[in-house]
Amino acid sequence: MINAEAEPATLAGRAGDAFSQFRQGQPDAMADLVAMLTPILWHTVRAQRLDATTTEDVLQTTWLSLVKGADKIADPRSVLQWLIVTARREAWRVSRGQSRQTPQELIADDVVSSEESPEALVLRSDTERVLWNHISKLPDRCRELLRVIAFSDRPDYAELAQSLGMPVGSIGPTRGRCLAKLRSSLTTDARWEPR
Repeated sequence: MINAEAEPATLAGRAGDAFSQFRQGQPDAMADLVAMLTPILWHTVRAQRLDATTTEDVLQTTWLSLVKGADKIADPRSVLQWLIVTARREAWRVSRGQSRQTPQELIADDVVSSEESPEALVLRSDTERVLWNHISKLPDRCRELLRVIAFSDRPDYAELAQSLGMPVGSIGPTRGRCLAKLRSSLTTDARWEPR
């Protein structure tokens, strides 16, 4: 039997649930929300070519804005969209005052595992460097869409569509075209060694 109180299936639903609990006086729910959404927000901000330290600052500002303005969000289910839009706008604001980094500089600190041997880490870094180099050559929309989808366990296309300003029906086909462009670009690179 399915439990009617089961966790919502979509990321937006789970985020809305945690946000509602936070507004009802359960501070631990904010920690759950931060853990759940920081990976997506991290990659949303990094897609604007900000360095890791600046990205951390942008995310802190975004989370503080949410806490300060929690009562201004009418529908808790819109918190995911609100956070993505707020993080992107803050990243744009900050990036106007900085020179942009090249995408190759964004690789090393995005995903780090202390469980890997130094040899495995070097090989993974080389592979990622080639991959991110090719991703950096994709159109902006492709870069942003692929980064967000790649780091979401179950992307909610309706929320993504609204946040990215795309029709919901175009996310899947756009994702497919972006992946095809990336695949085509990678297959022409002798340095690319798929696993």
